[in-house]
Amino acid sequence: MGNSKLYKGSLNTIILKLLEGTDKMYGYEITQKVKELTKGELTITEGALYPALHKLEAEGLLDVEMAKVDNRVRKYYKLTESGEKETVNRLSELEEYIRNMETLLNPKWSIE
Repeated sequence: MGNSKLYKGSLNTIILKLLEGTDKMYGYEITQKVKELTKGELTITEGALYPALHKLEAEGLLDVEMAKVDNRVRKYYKLTESGEKETVNRLSELEEYIRNMETLLNPKWSIE
């Protein structure tokens, strides 16, 4: 991947969007889904993922569910009702940001 700093500000939105389409996911599953969807271009490290998950949980946007899998306790994350609403808001903001960046990078000059 080129510049991971460009993605850093979007990590929370990426997590919310992934959880929007599922019942629940655990951390490693989130990292693998991102890797799969971006064909390996974006790799989320545990050092970036878990602080983001904890922050989203503290903001009341995620619920955590513990389950025992293969004699290990696994934390599953899912959106709260507030998280669902916030996902819509953040995706809208991100789409607007992308449109503005496209306009700035590829301006369509008109002669009037």
